[in-house]
Amino acid sequence: MAEKKTVLTLITGADKGIGFATAQALGKKGQHILIGSRNQERGEKAVEQLNAAGIKADFIQLDVTDKAQITAAADKIDADYGYLNILINNAGIALDHHQPASKLSTDTIRQDFDVNYFGLIDVTQAMIPLLKAGKPAKIINVSSNMGSMGLASDPSSRFYKVNSLGYQSSKASVNFATIIFSKELATDDITVNSVNPGWTATGFGGRPEDAPAPAGMQDVATGAAQIIKMASLPMDDKTTGTFTENDGTLPW
Repeated sequence: MAEKKTVLTLITGADKGIGFATAQALGKKGQHILIGSRNQERGEKAVEQLNAAGIKADFIQLDVTDKAQITAAADKIDADYGYLNILINNAGIALDHHQPASKLSTDTIRQDFDVNYFGLIDVTQAMIPLLKAGKPAKIINVSSNMGSMGLASDPSSRFYKVNSLGYQSSKASVNFATIIFSKELATDDITVNSVNPGWTATGFGGRPEDAPAPAGMQDVATGAAQIIKMASLPMDDKTTGTFTENDGTLPW
């Protein structure tokens, strides 16, 4: 079993994009990274890259929509380490490409929710016993400014005219989960916070990864920065129940 003094961090959807950049940065800070990935080949390749850079990392098979895999992942972490310090719920999808809400299929909305919300809940619930064993501990939920009801309802906000019903409502639900879990887990010395990475040049939402970044789209390091910051706070830091980005606090 790993020594408890080593910060053990599980990142879902960590084989590429913001998740992998987060893994690199936290690994360089001395955290032991568990790369959660539904694709074994990509996950193991990510671990190889991290190990080659001197980062301690291991692969965890984890499709957040597969309850059996989630249970198996929790059992493996328990058997191999016996605790978890940080859970970063990074896995996410965006399947509704700004279709009008009046025409968007509920099948598409359900797919958004299965990964972004229900997958996050299932993983969080499965990992809570391990986080309690490793407390003080942190849960960081990767949300989105598109899930801010405050911004979406503000006529002066650039998000006022954005319509992405499945994705936006799933991320608003993530924020509500952050609030609820932060209150429940406060007495267990587990903090829970939401983070907005921002519009980032990754393959997220089906964007070709080799496509030129449009004006205003940030690089992956910038997208991962606030997640890394929150995961790098001292383990006994009490910040909880917040929704932040690189520029500060966001409205719920």
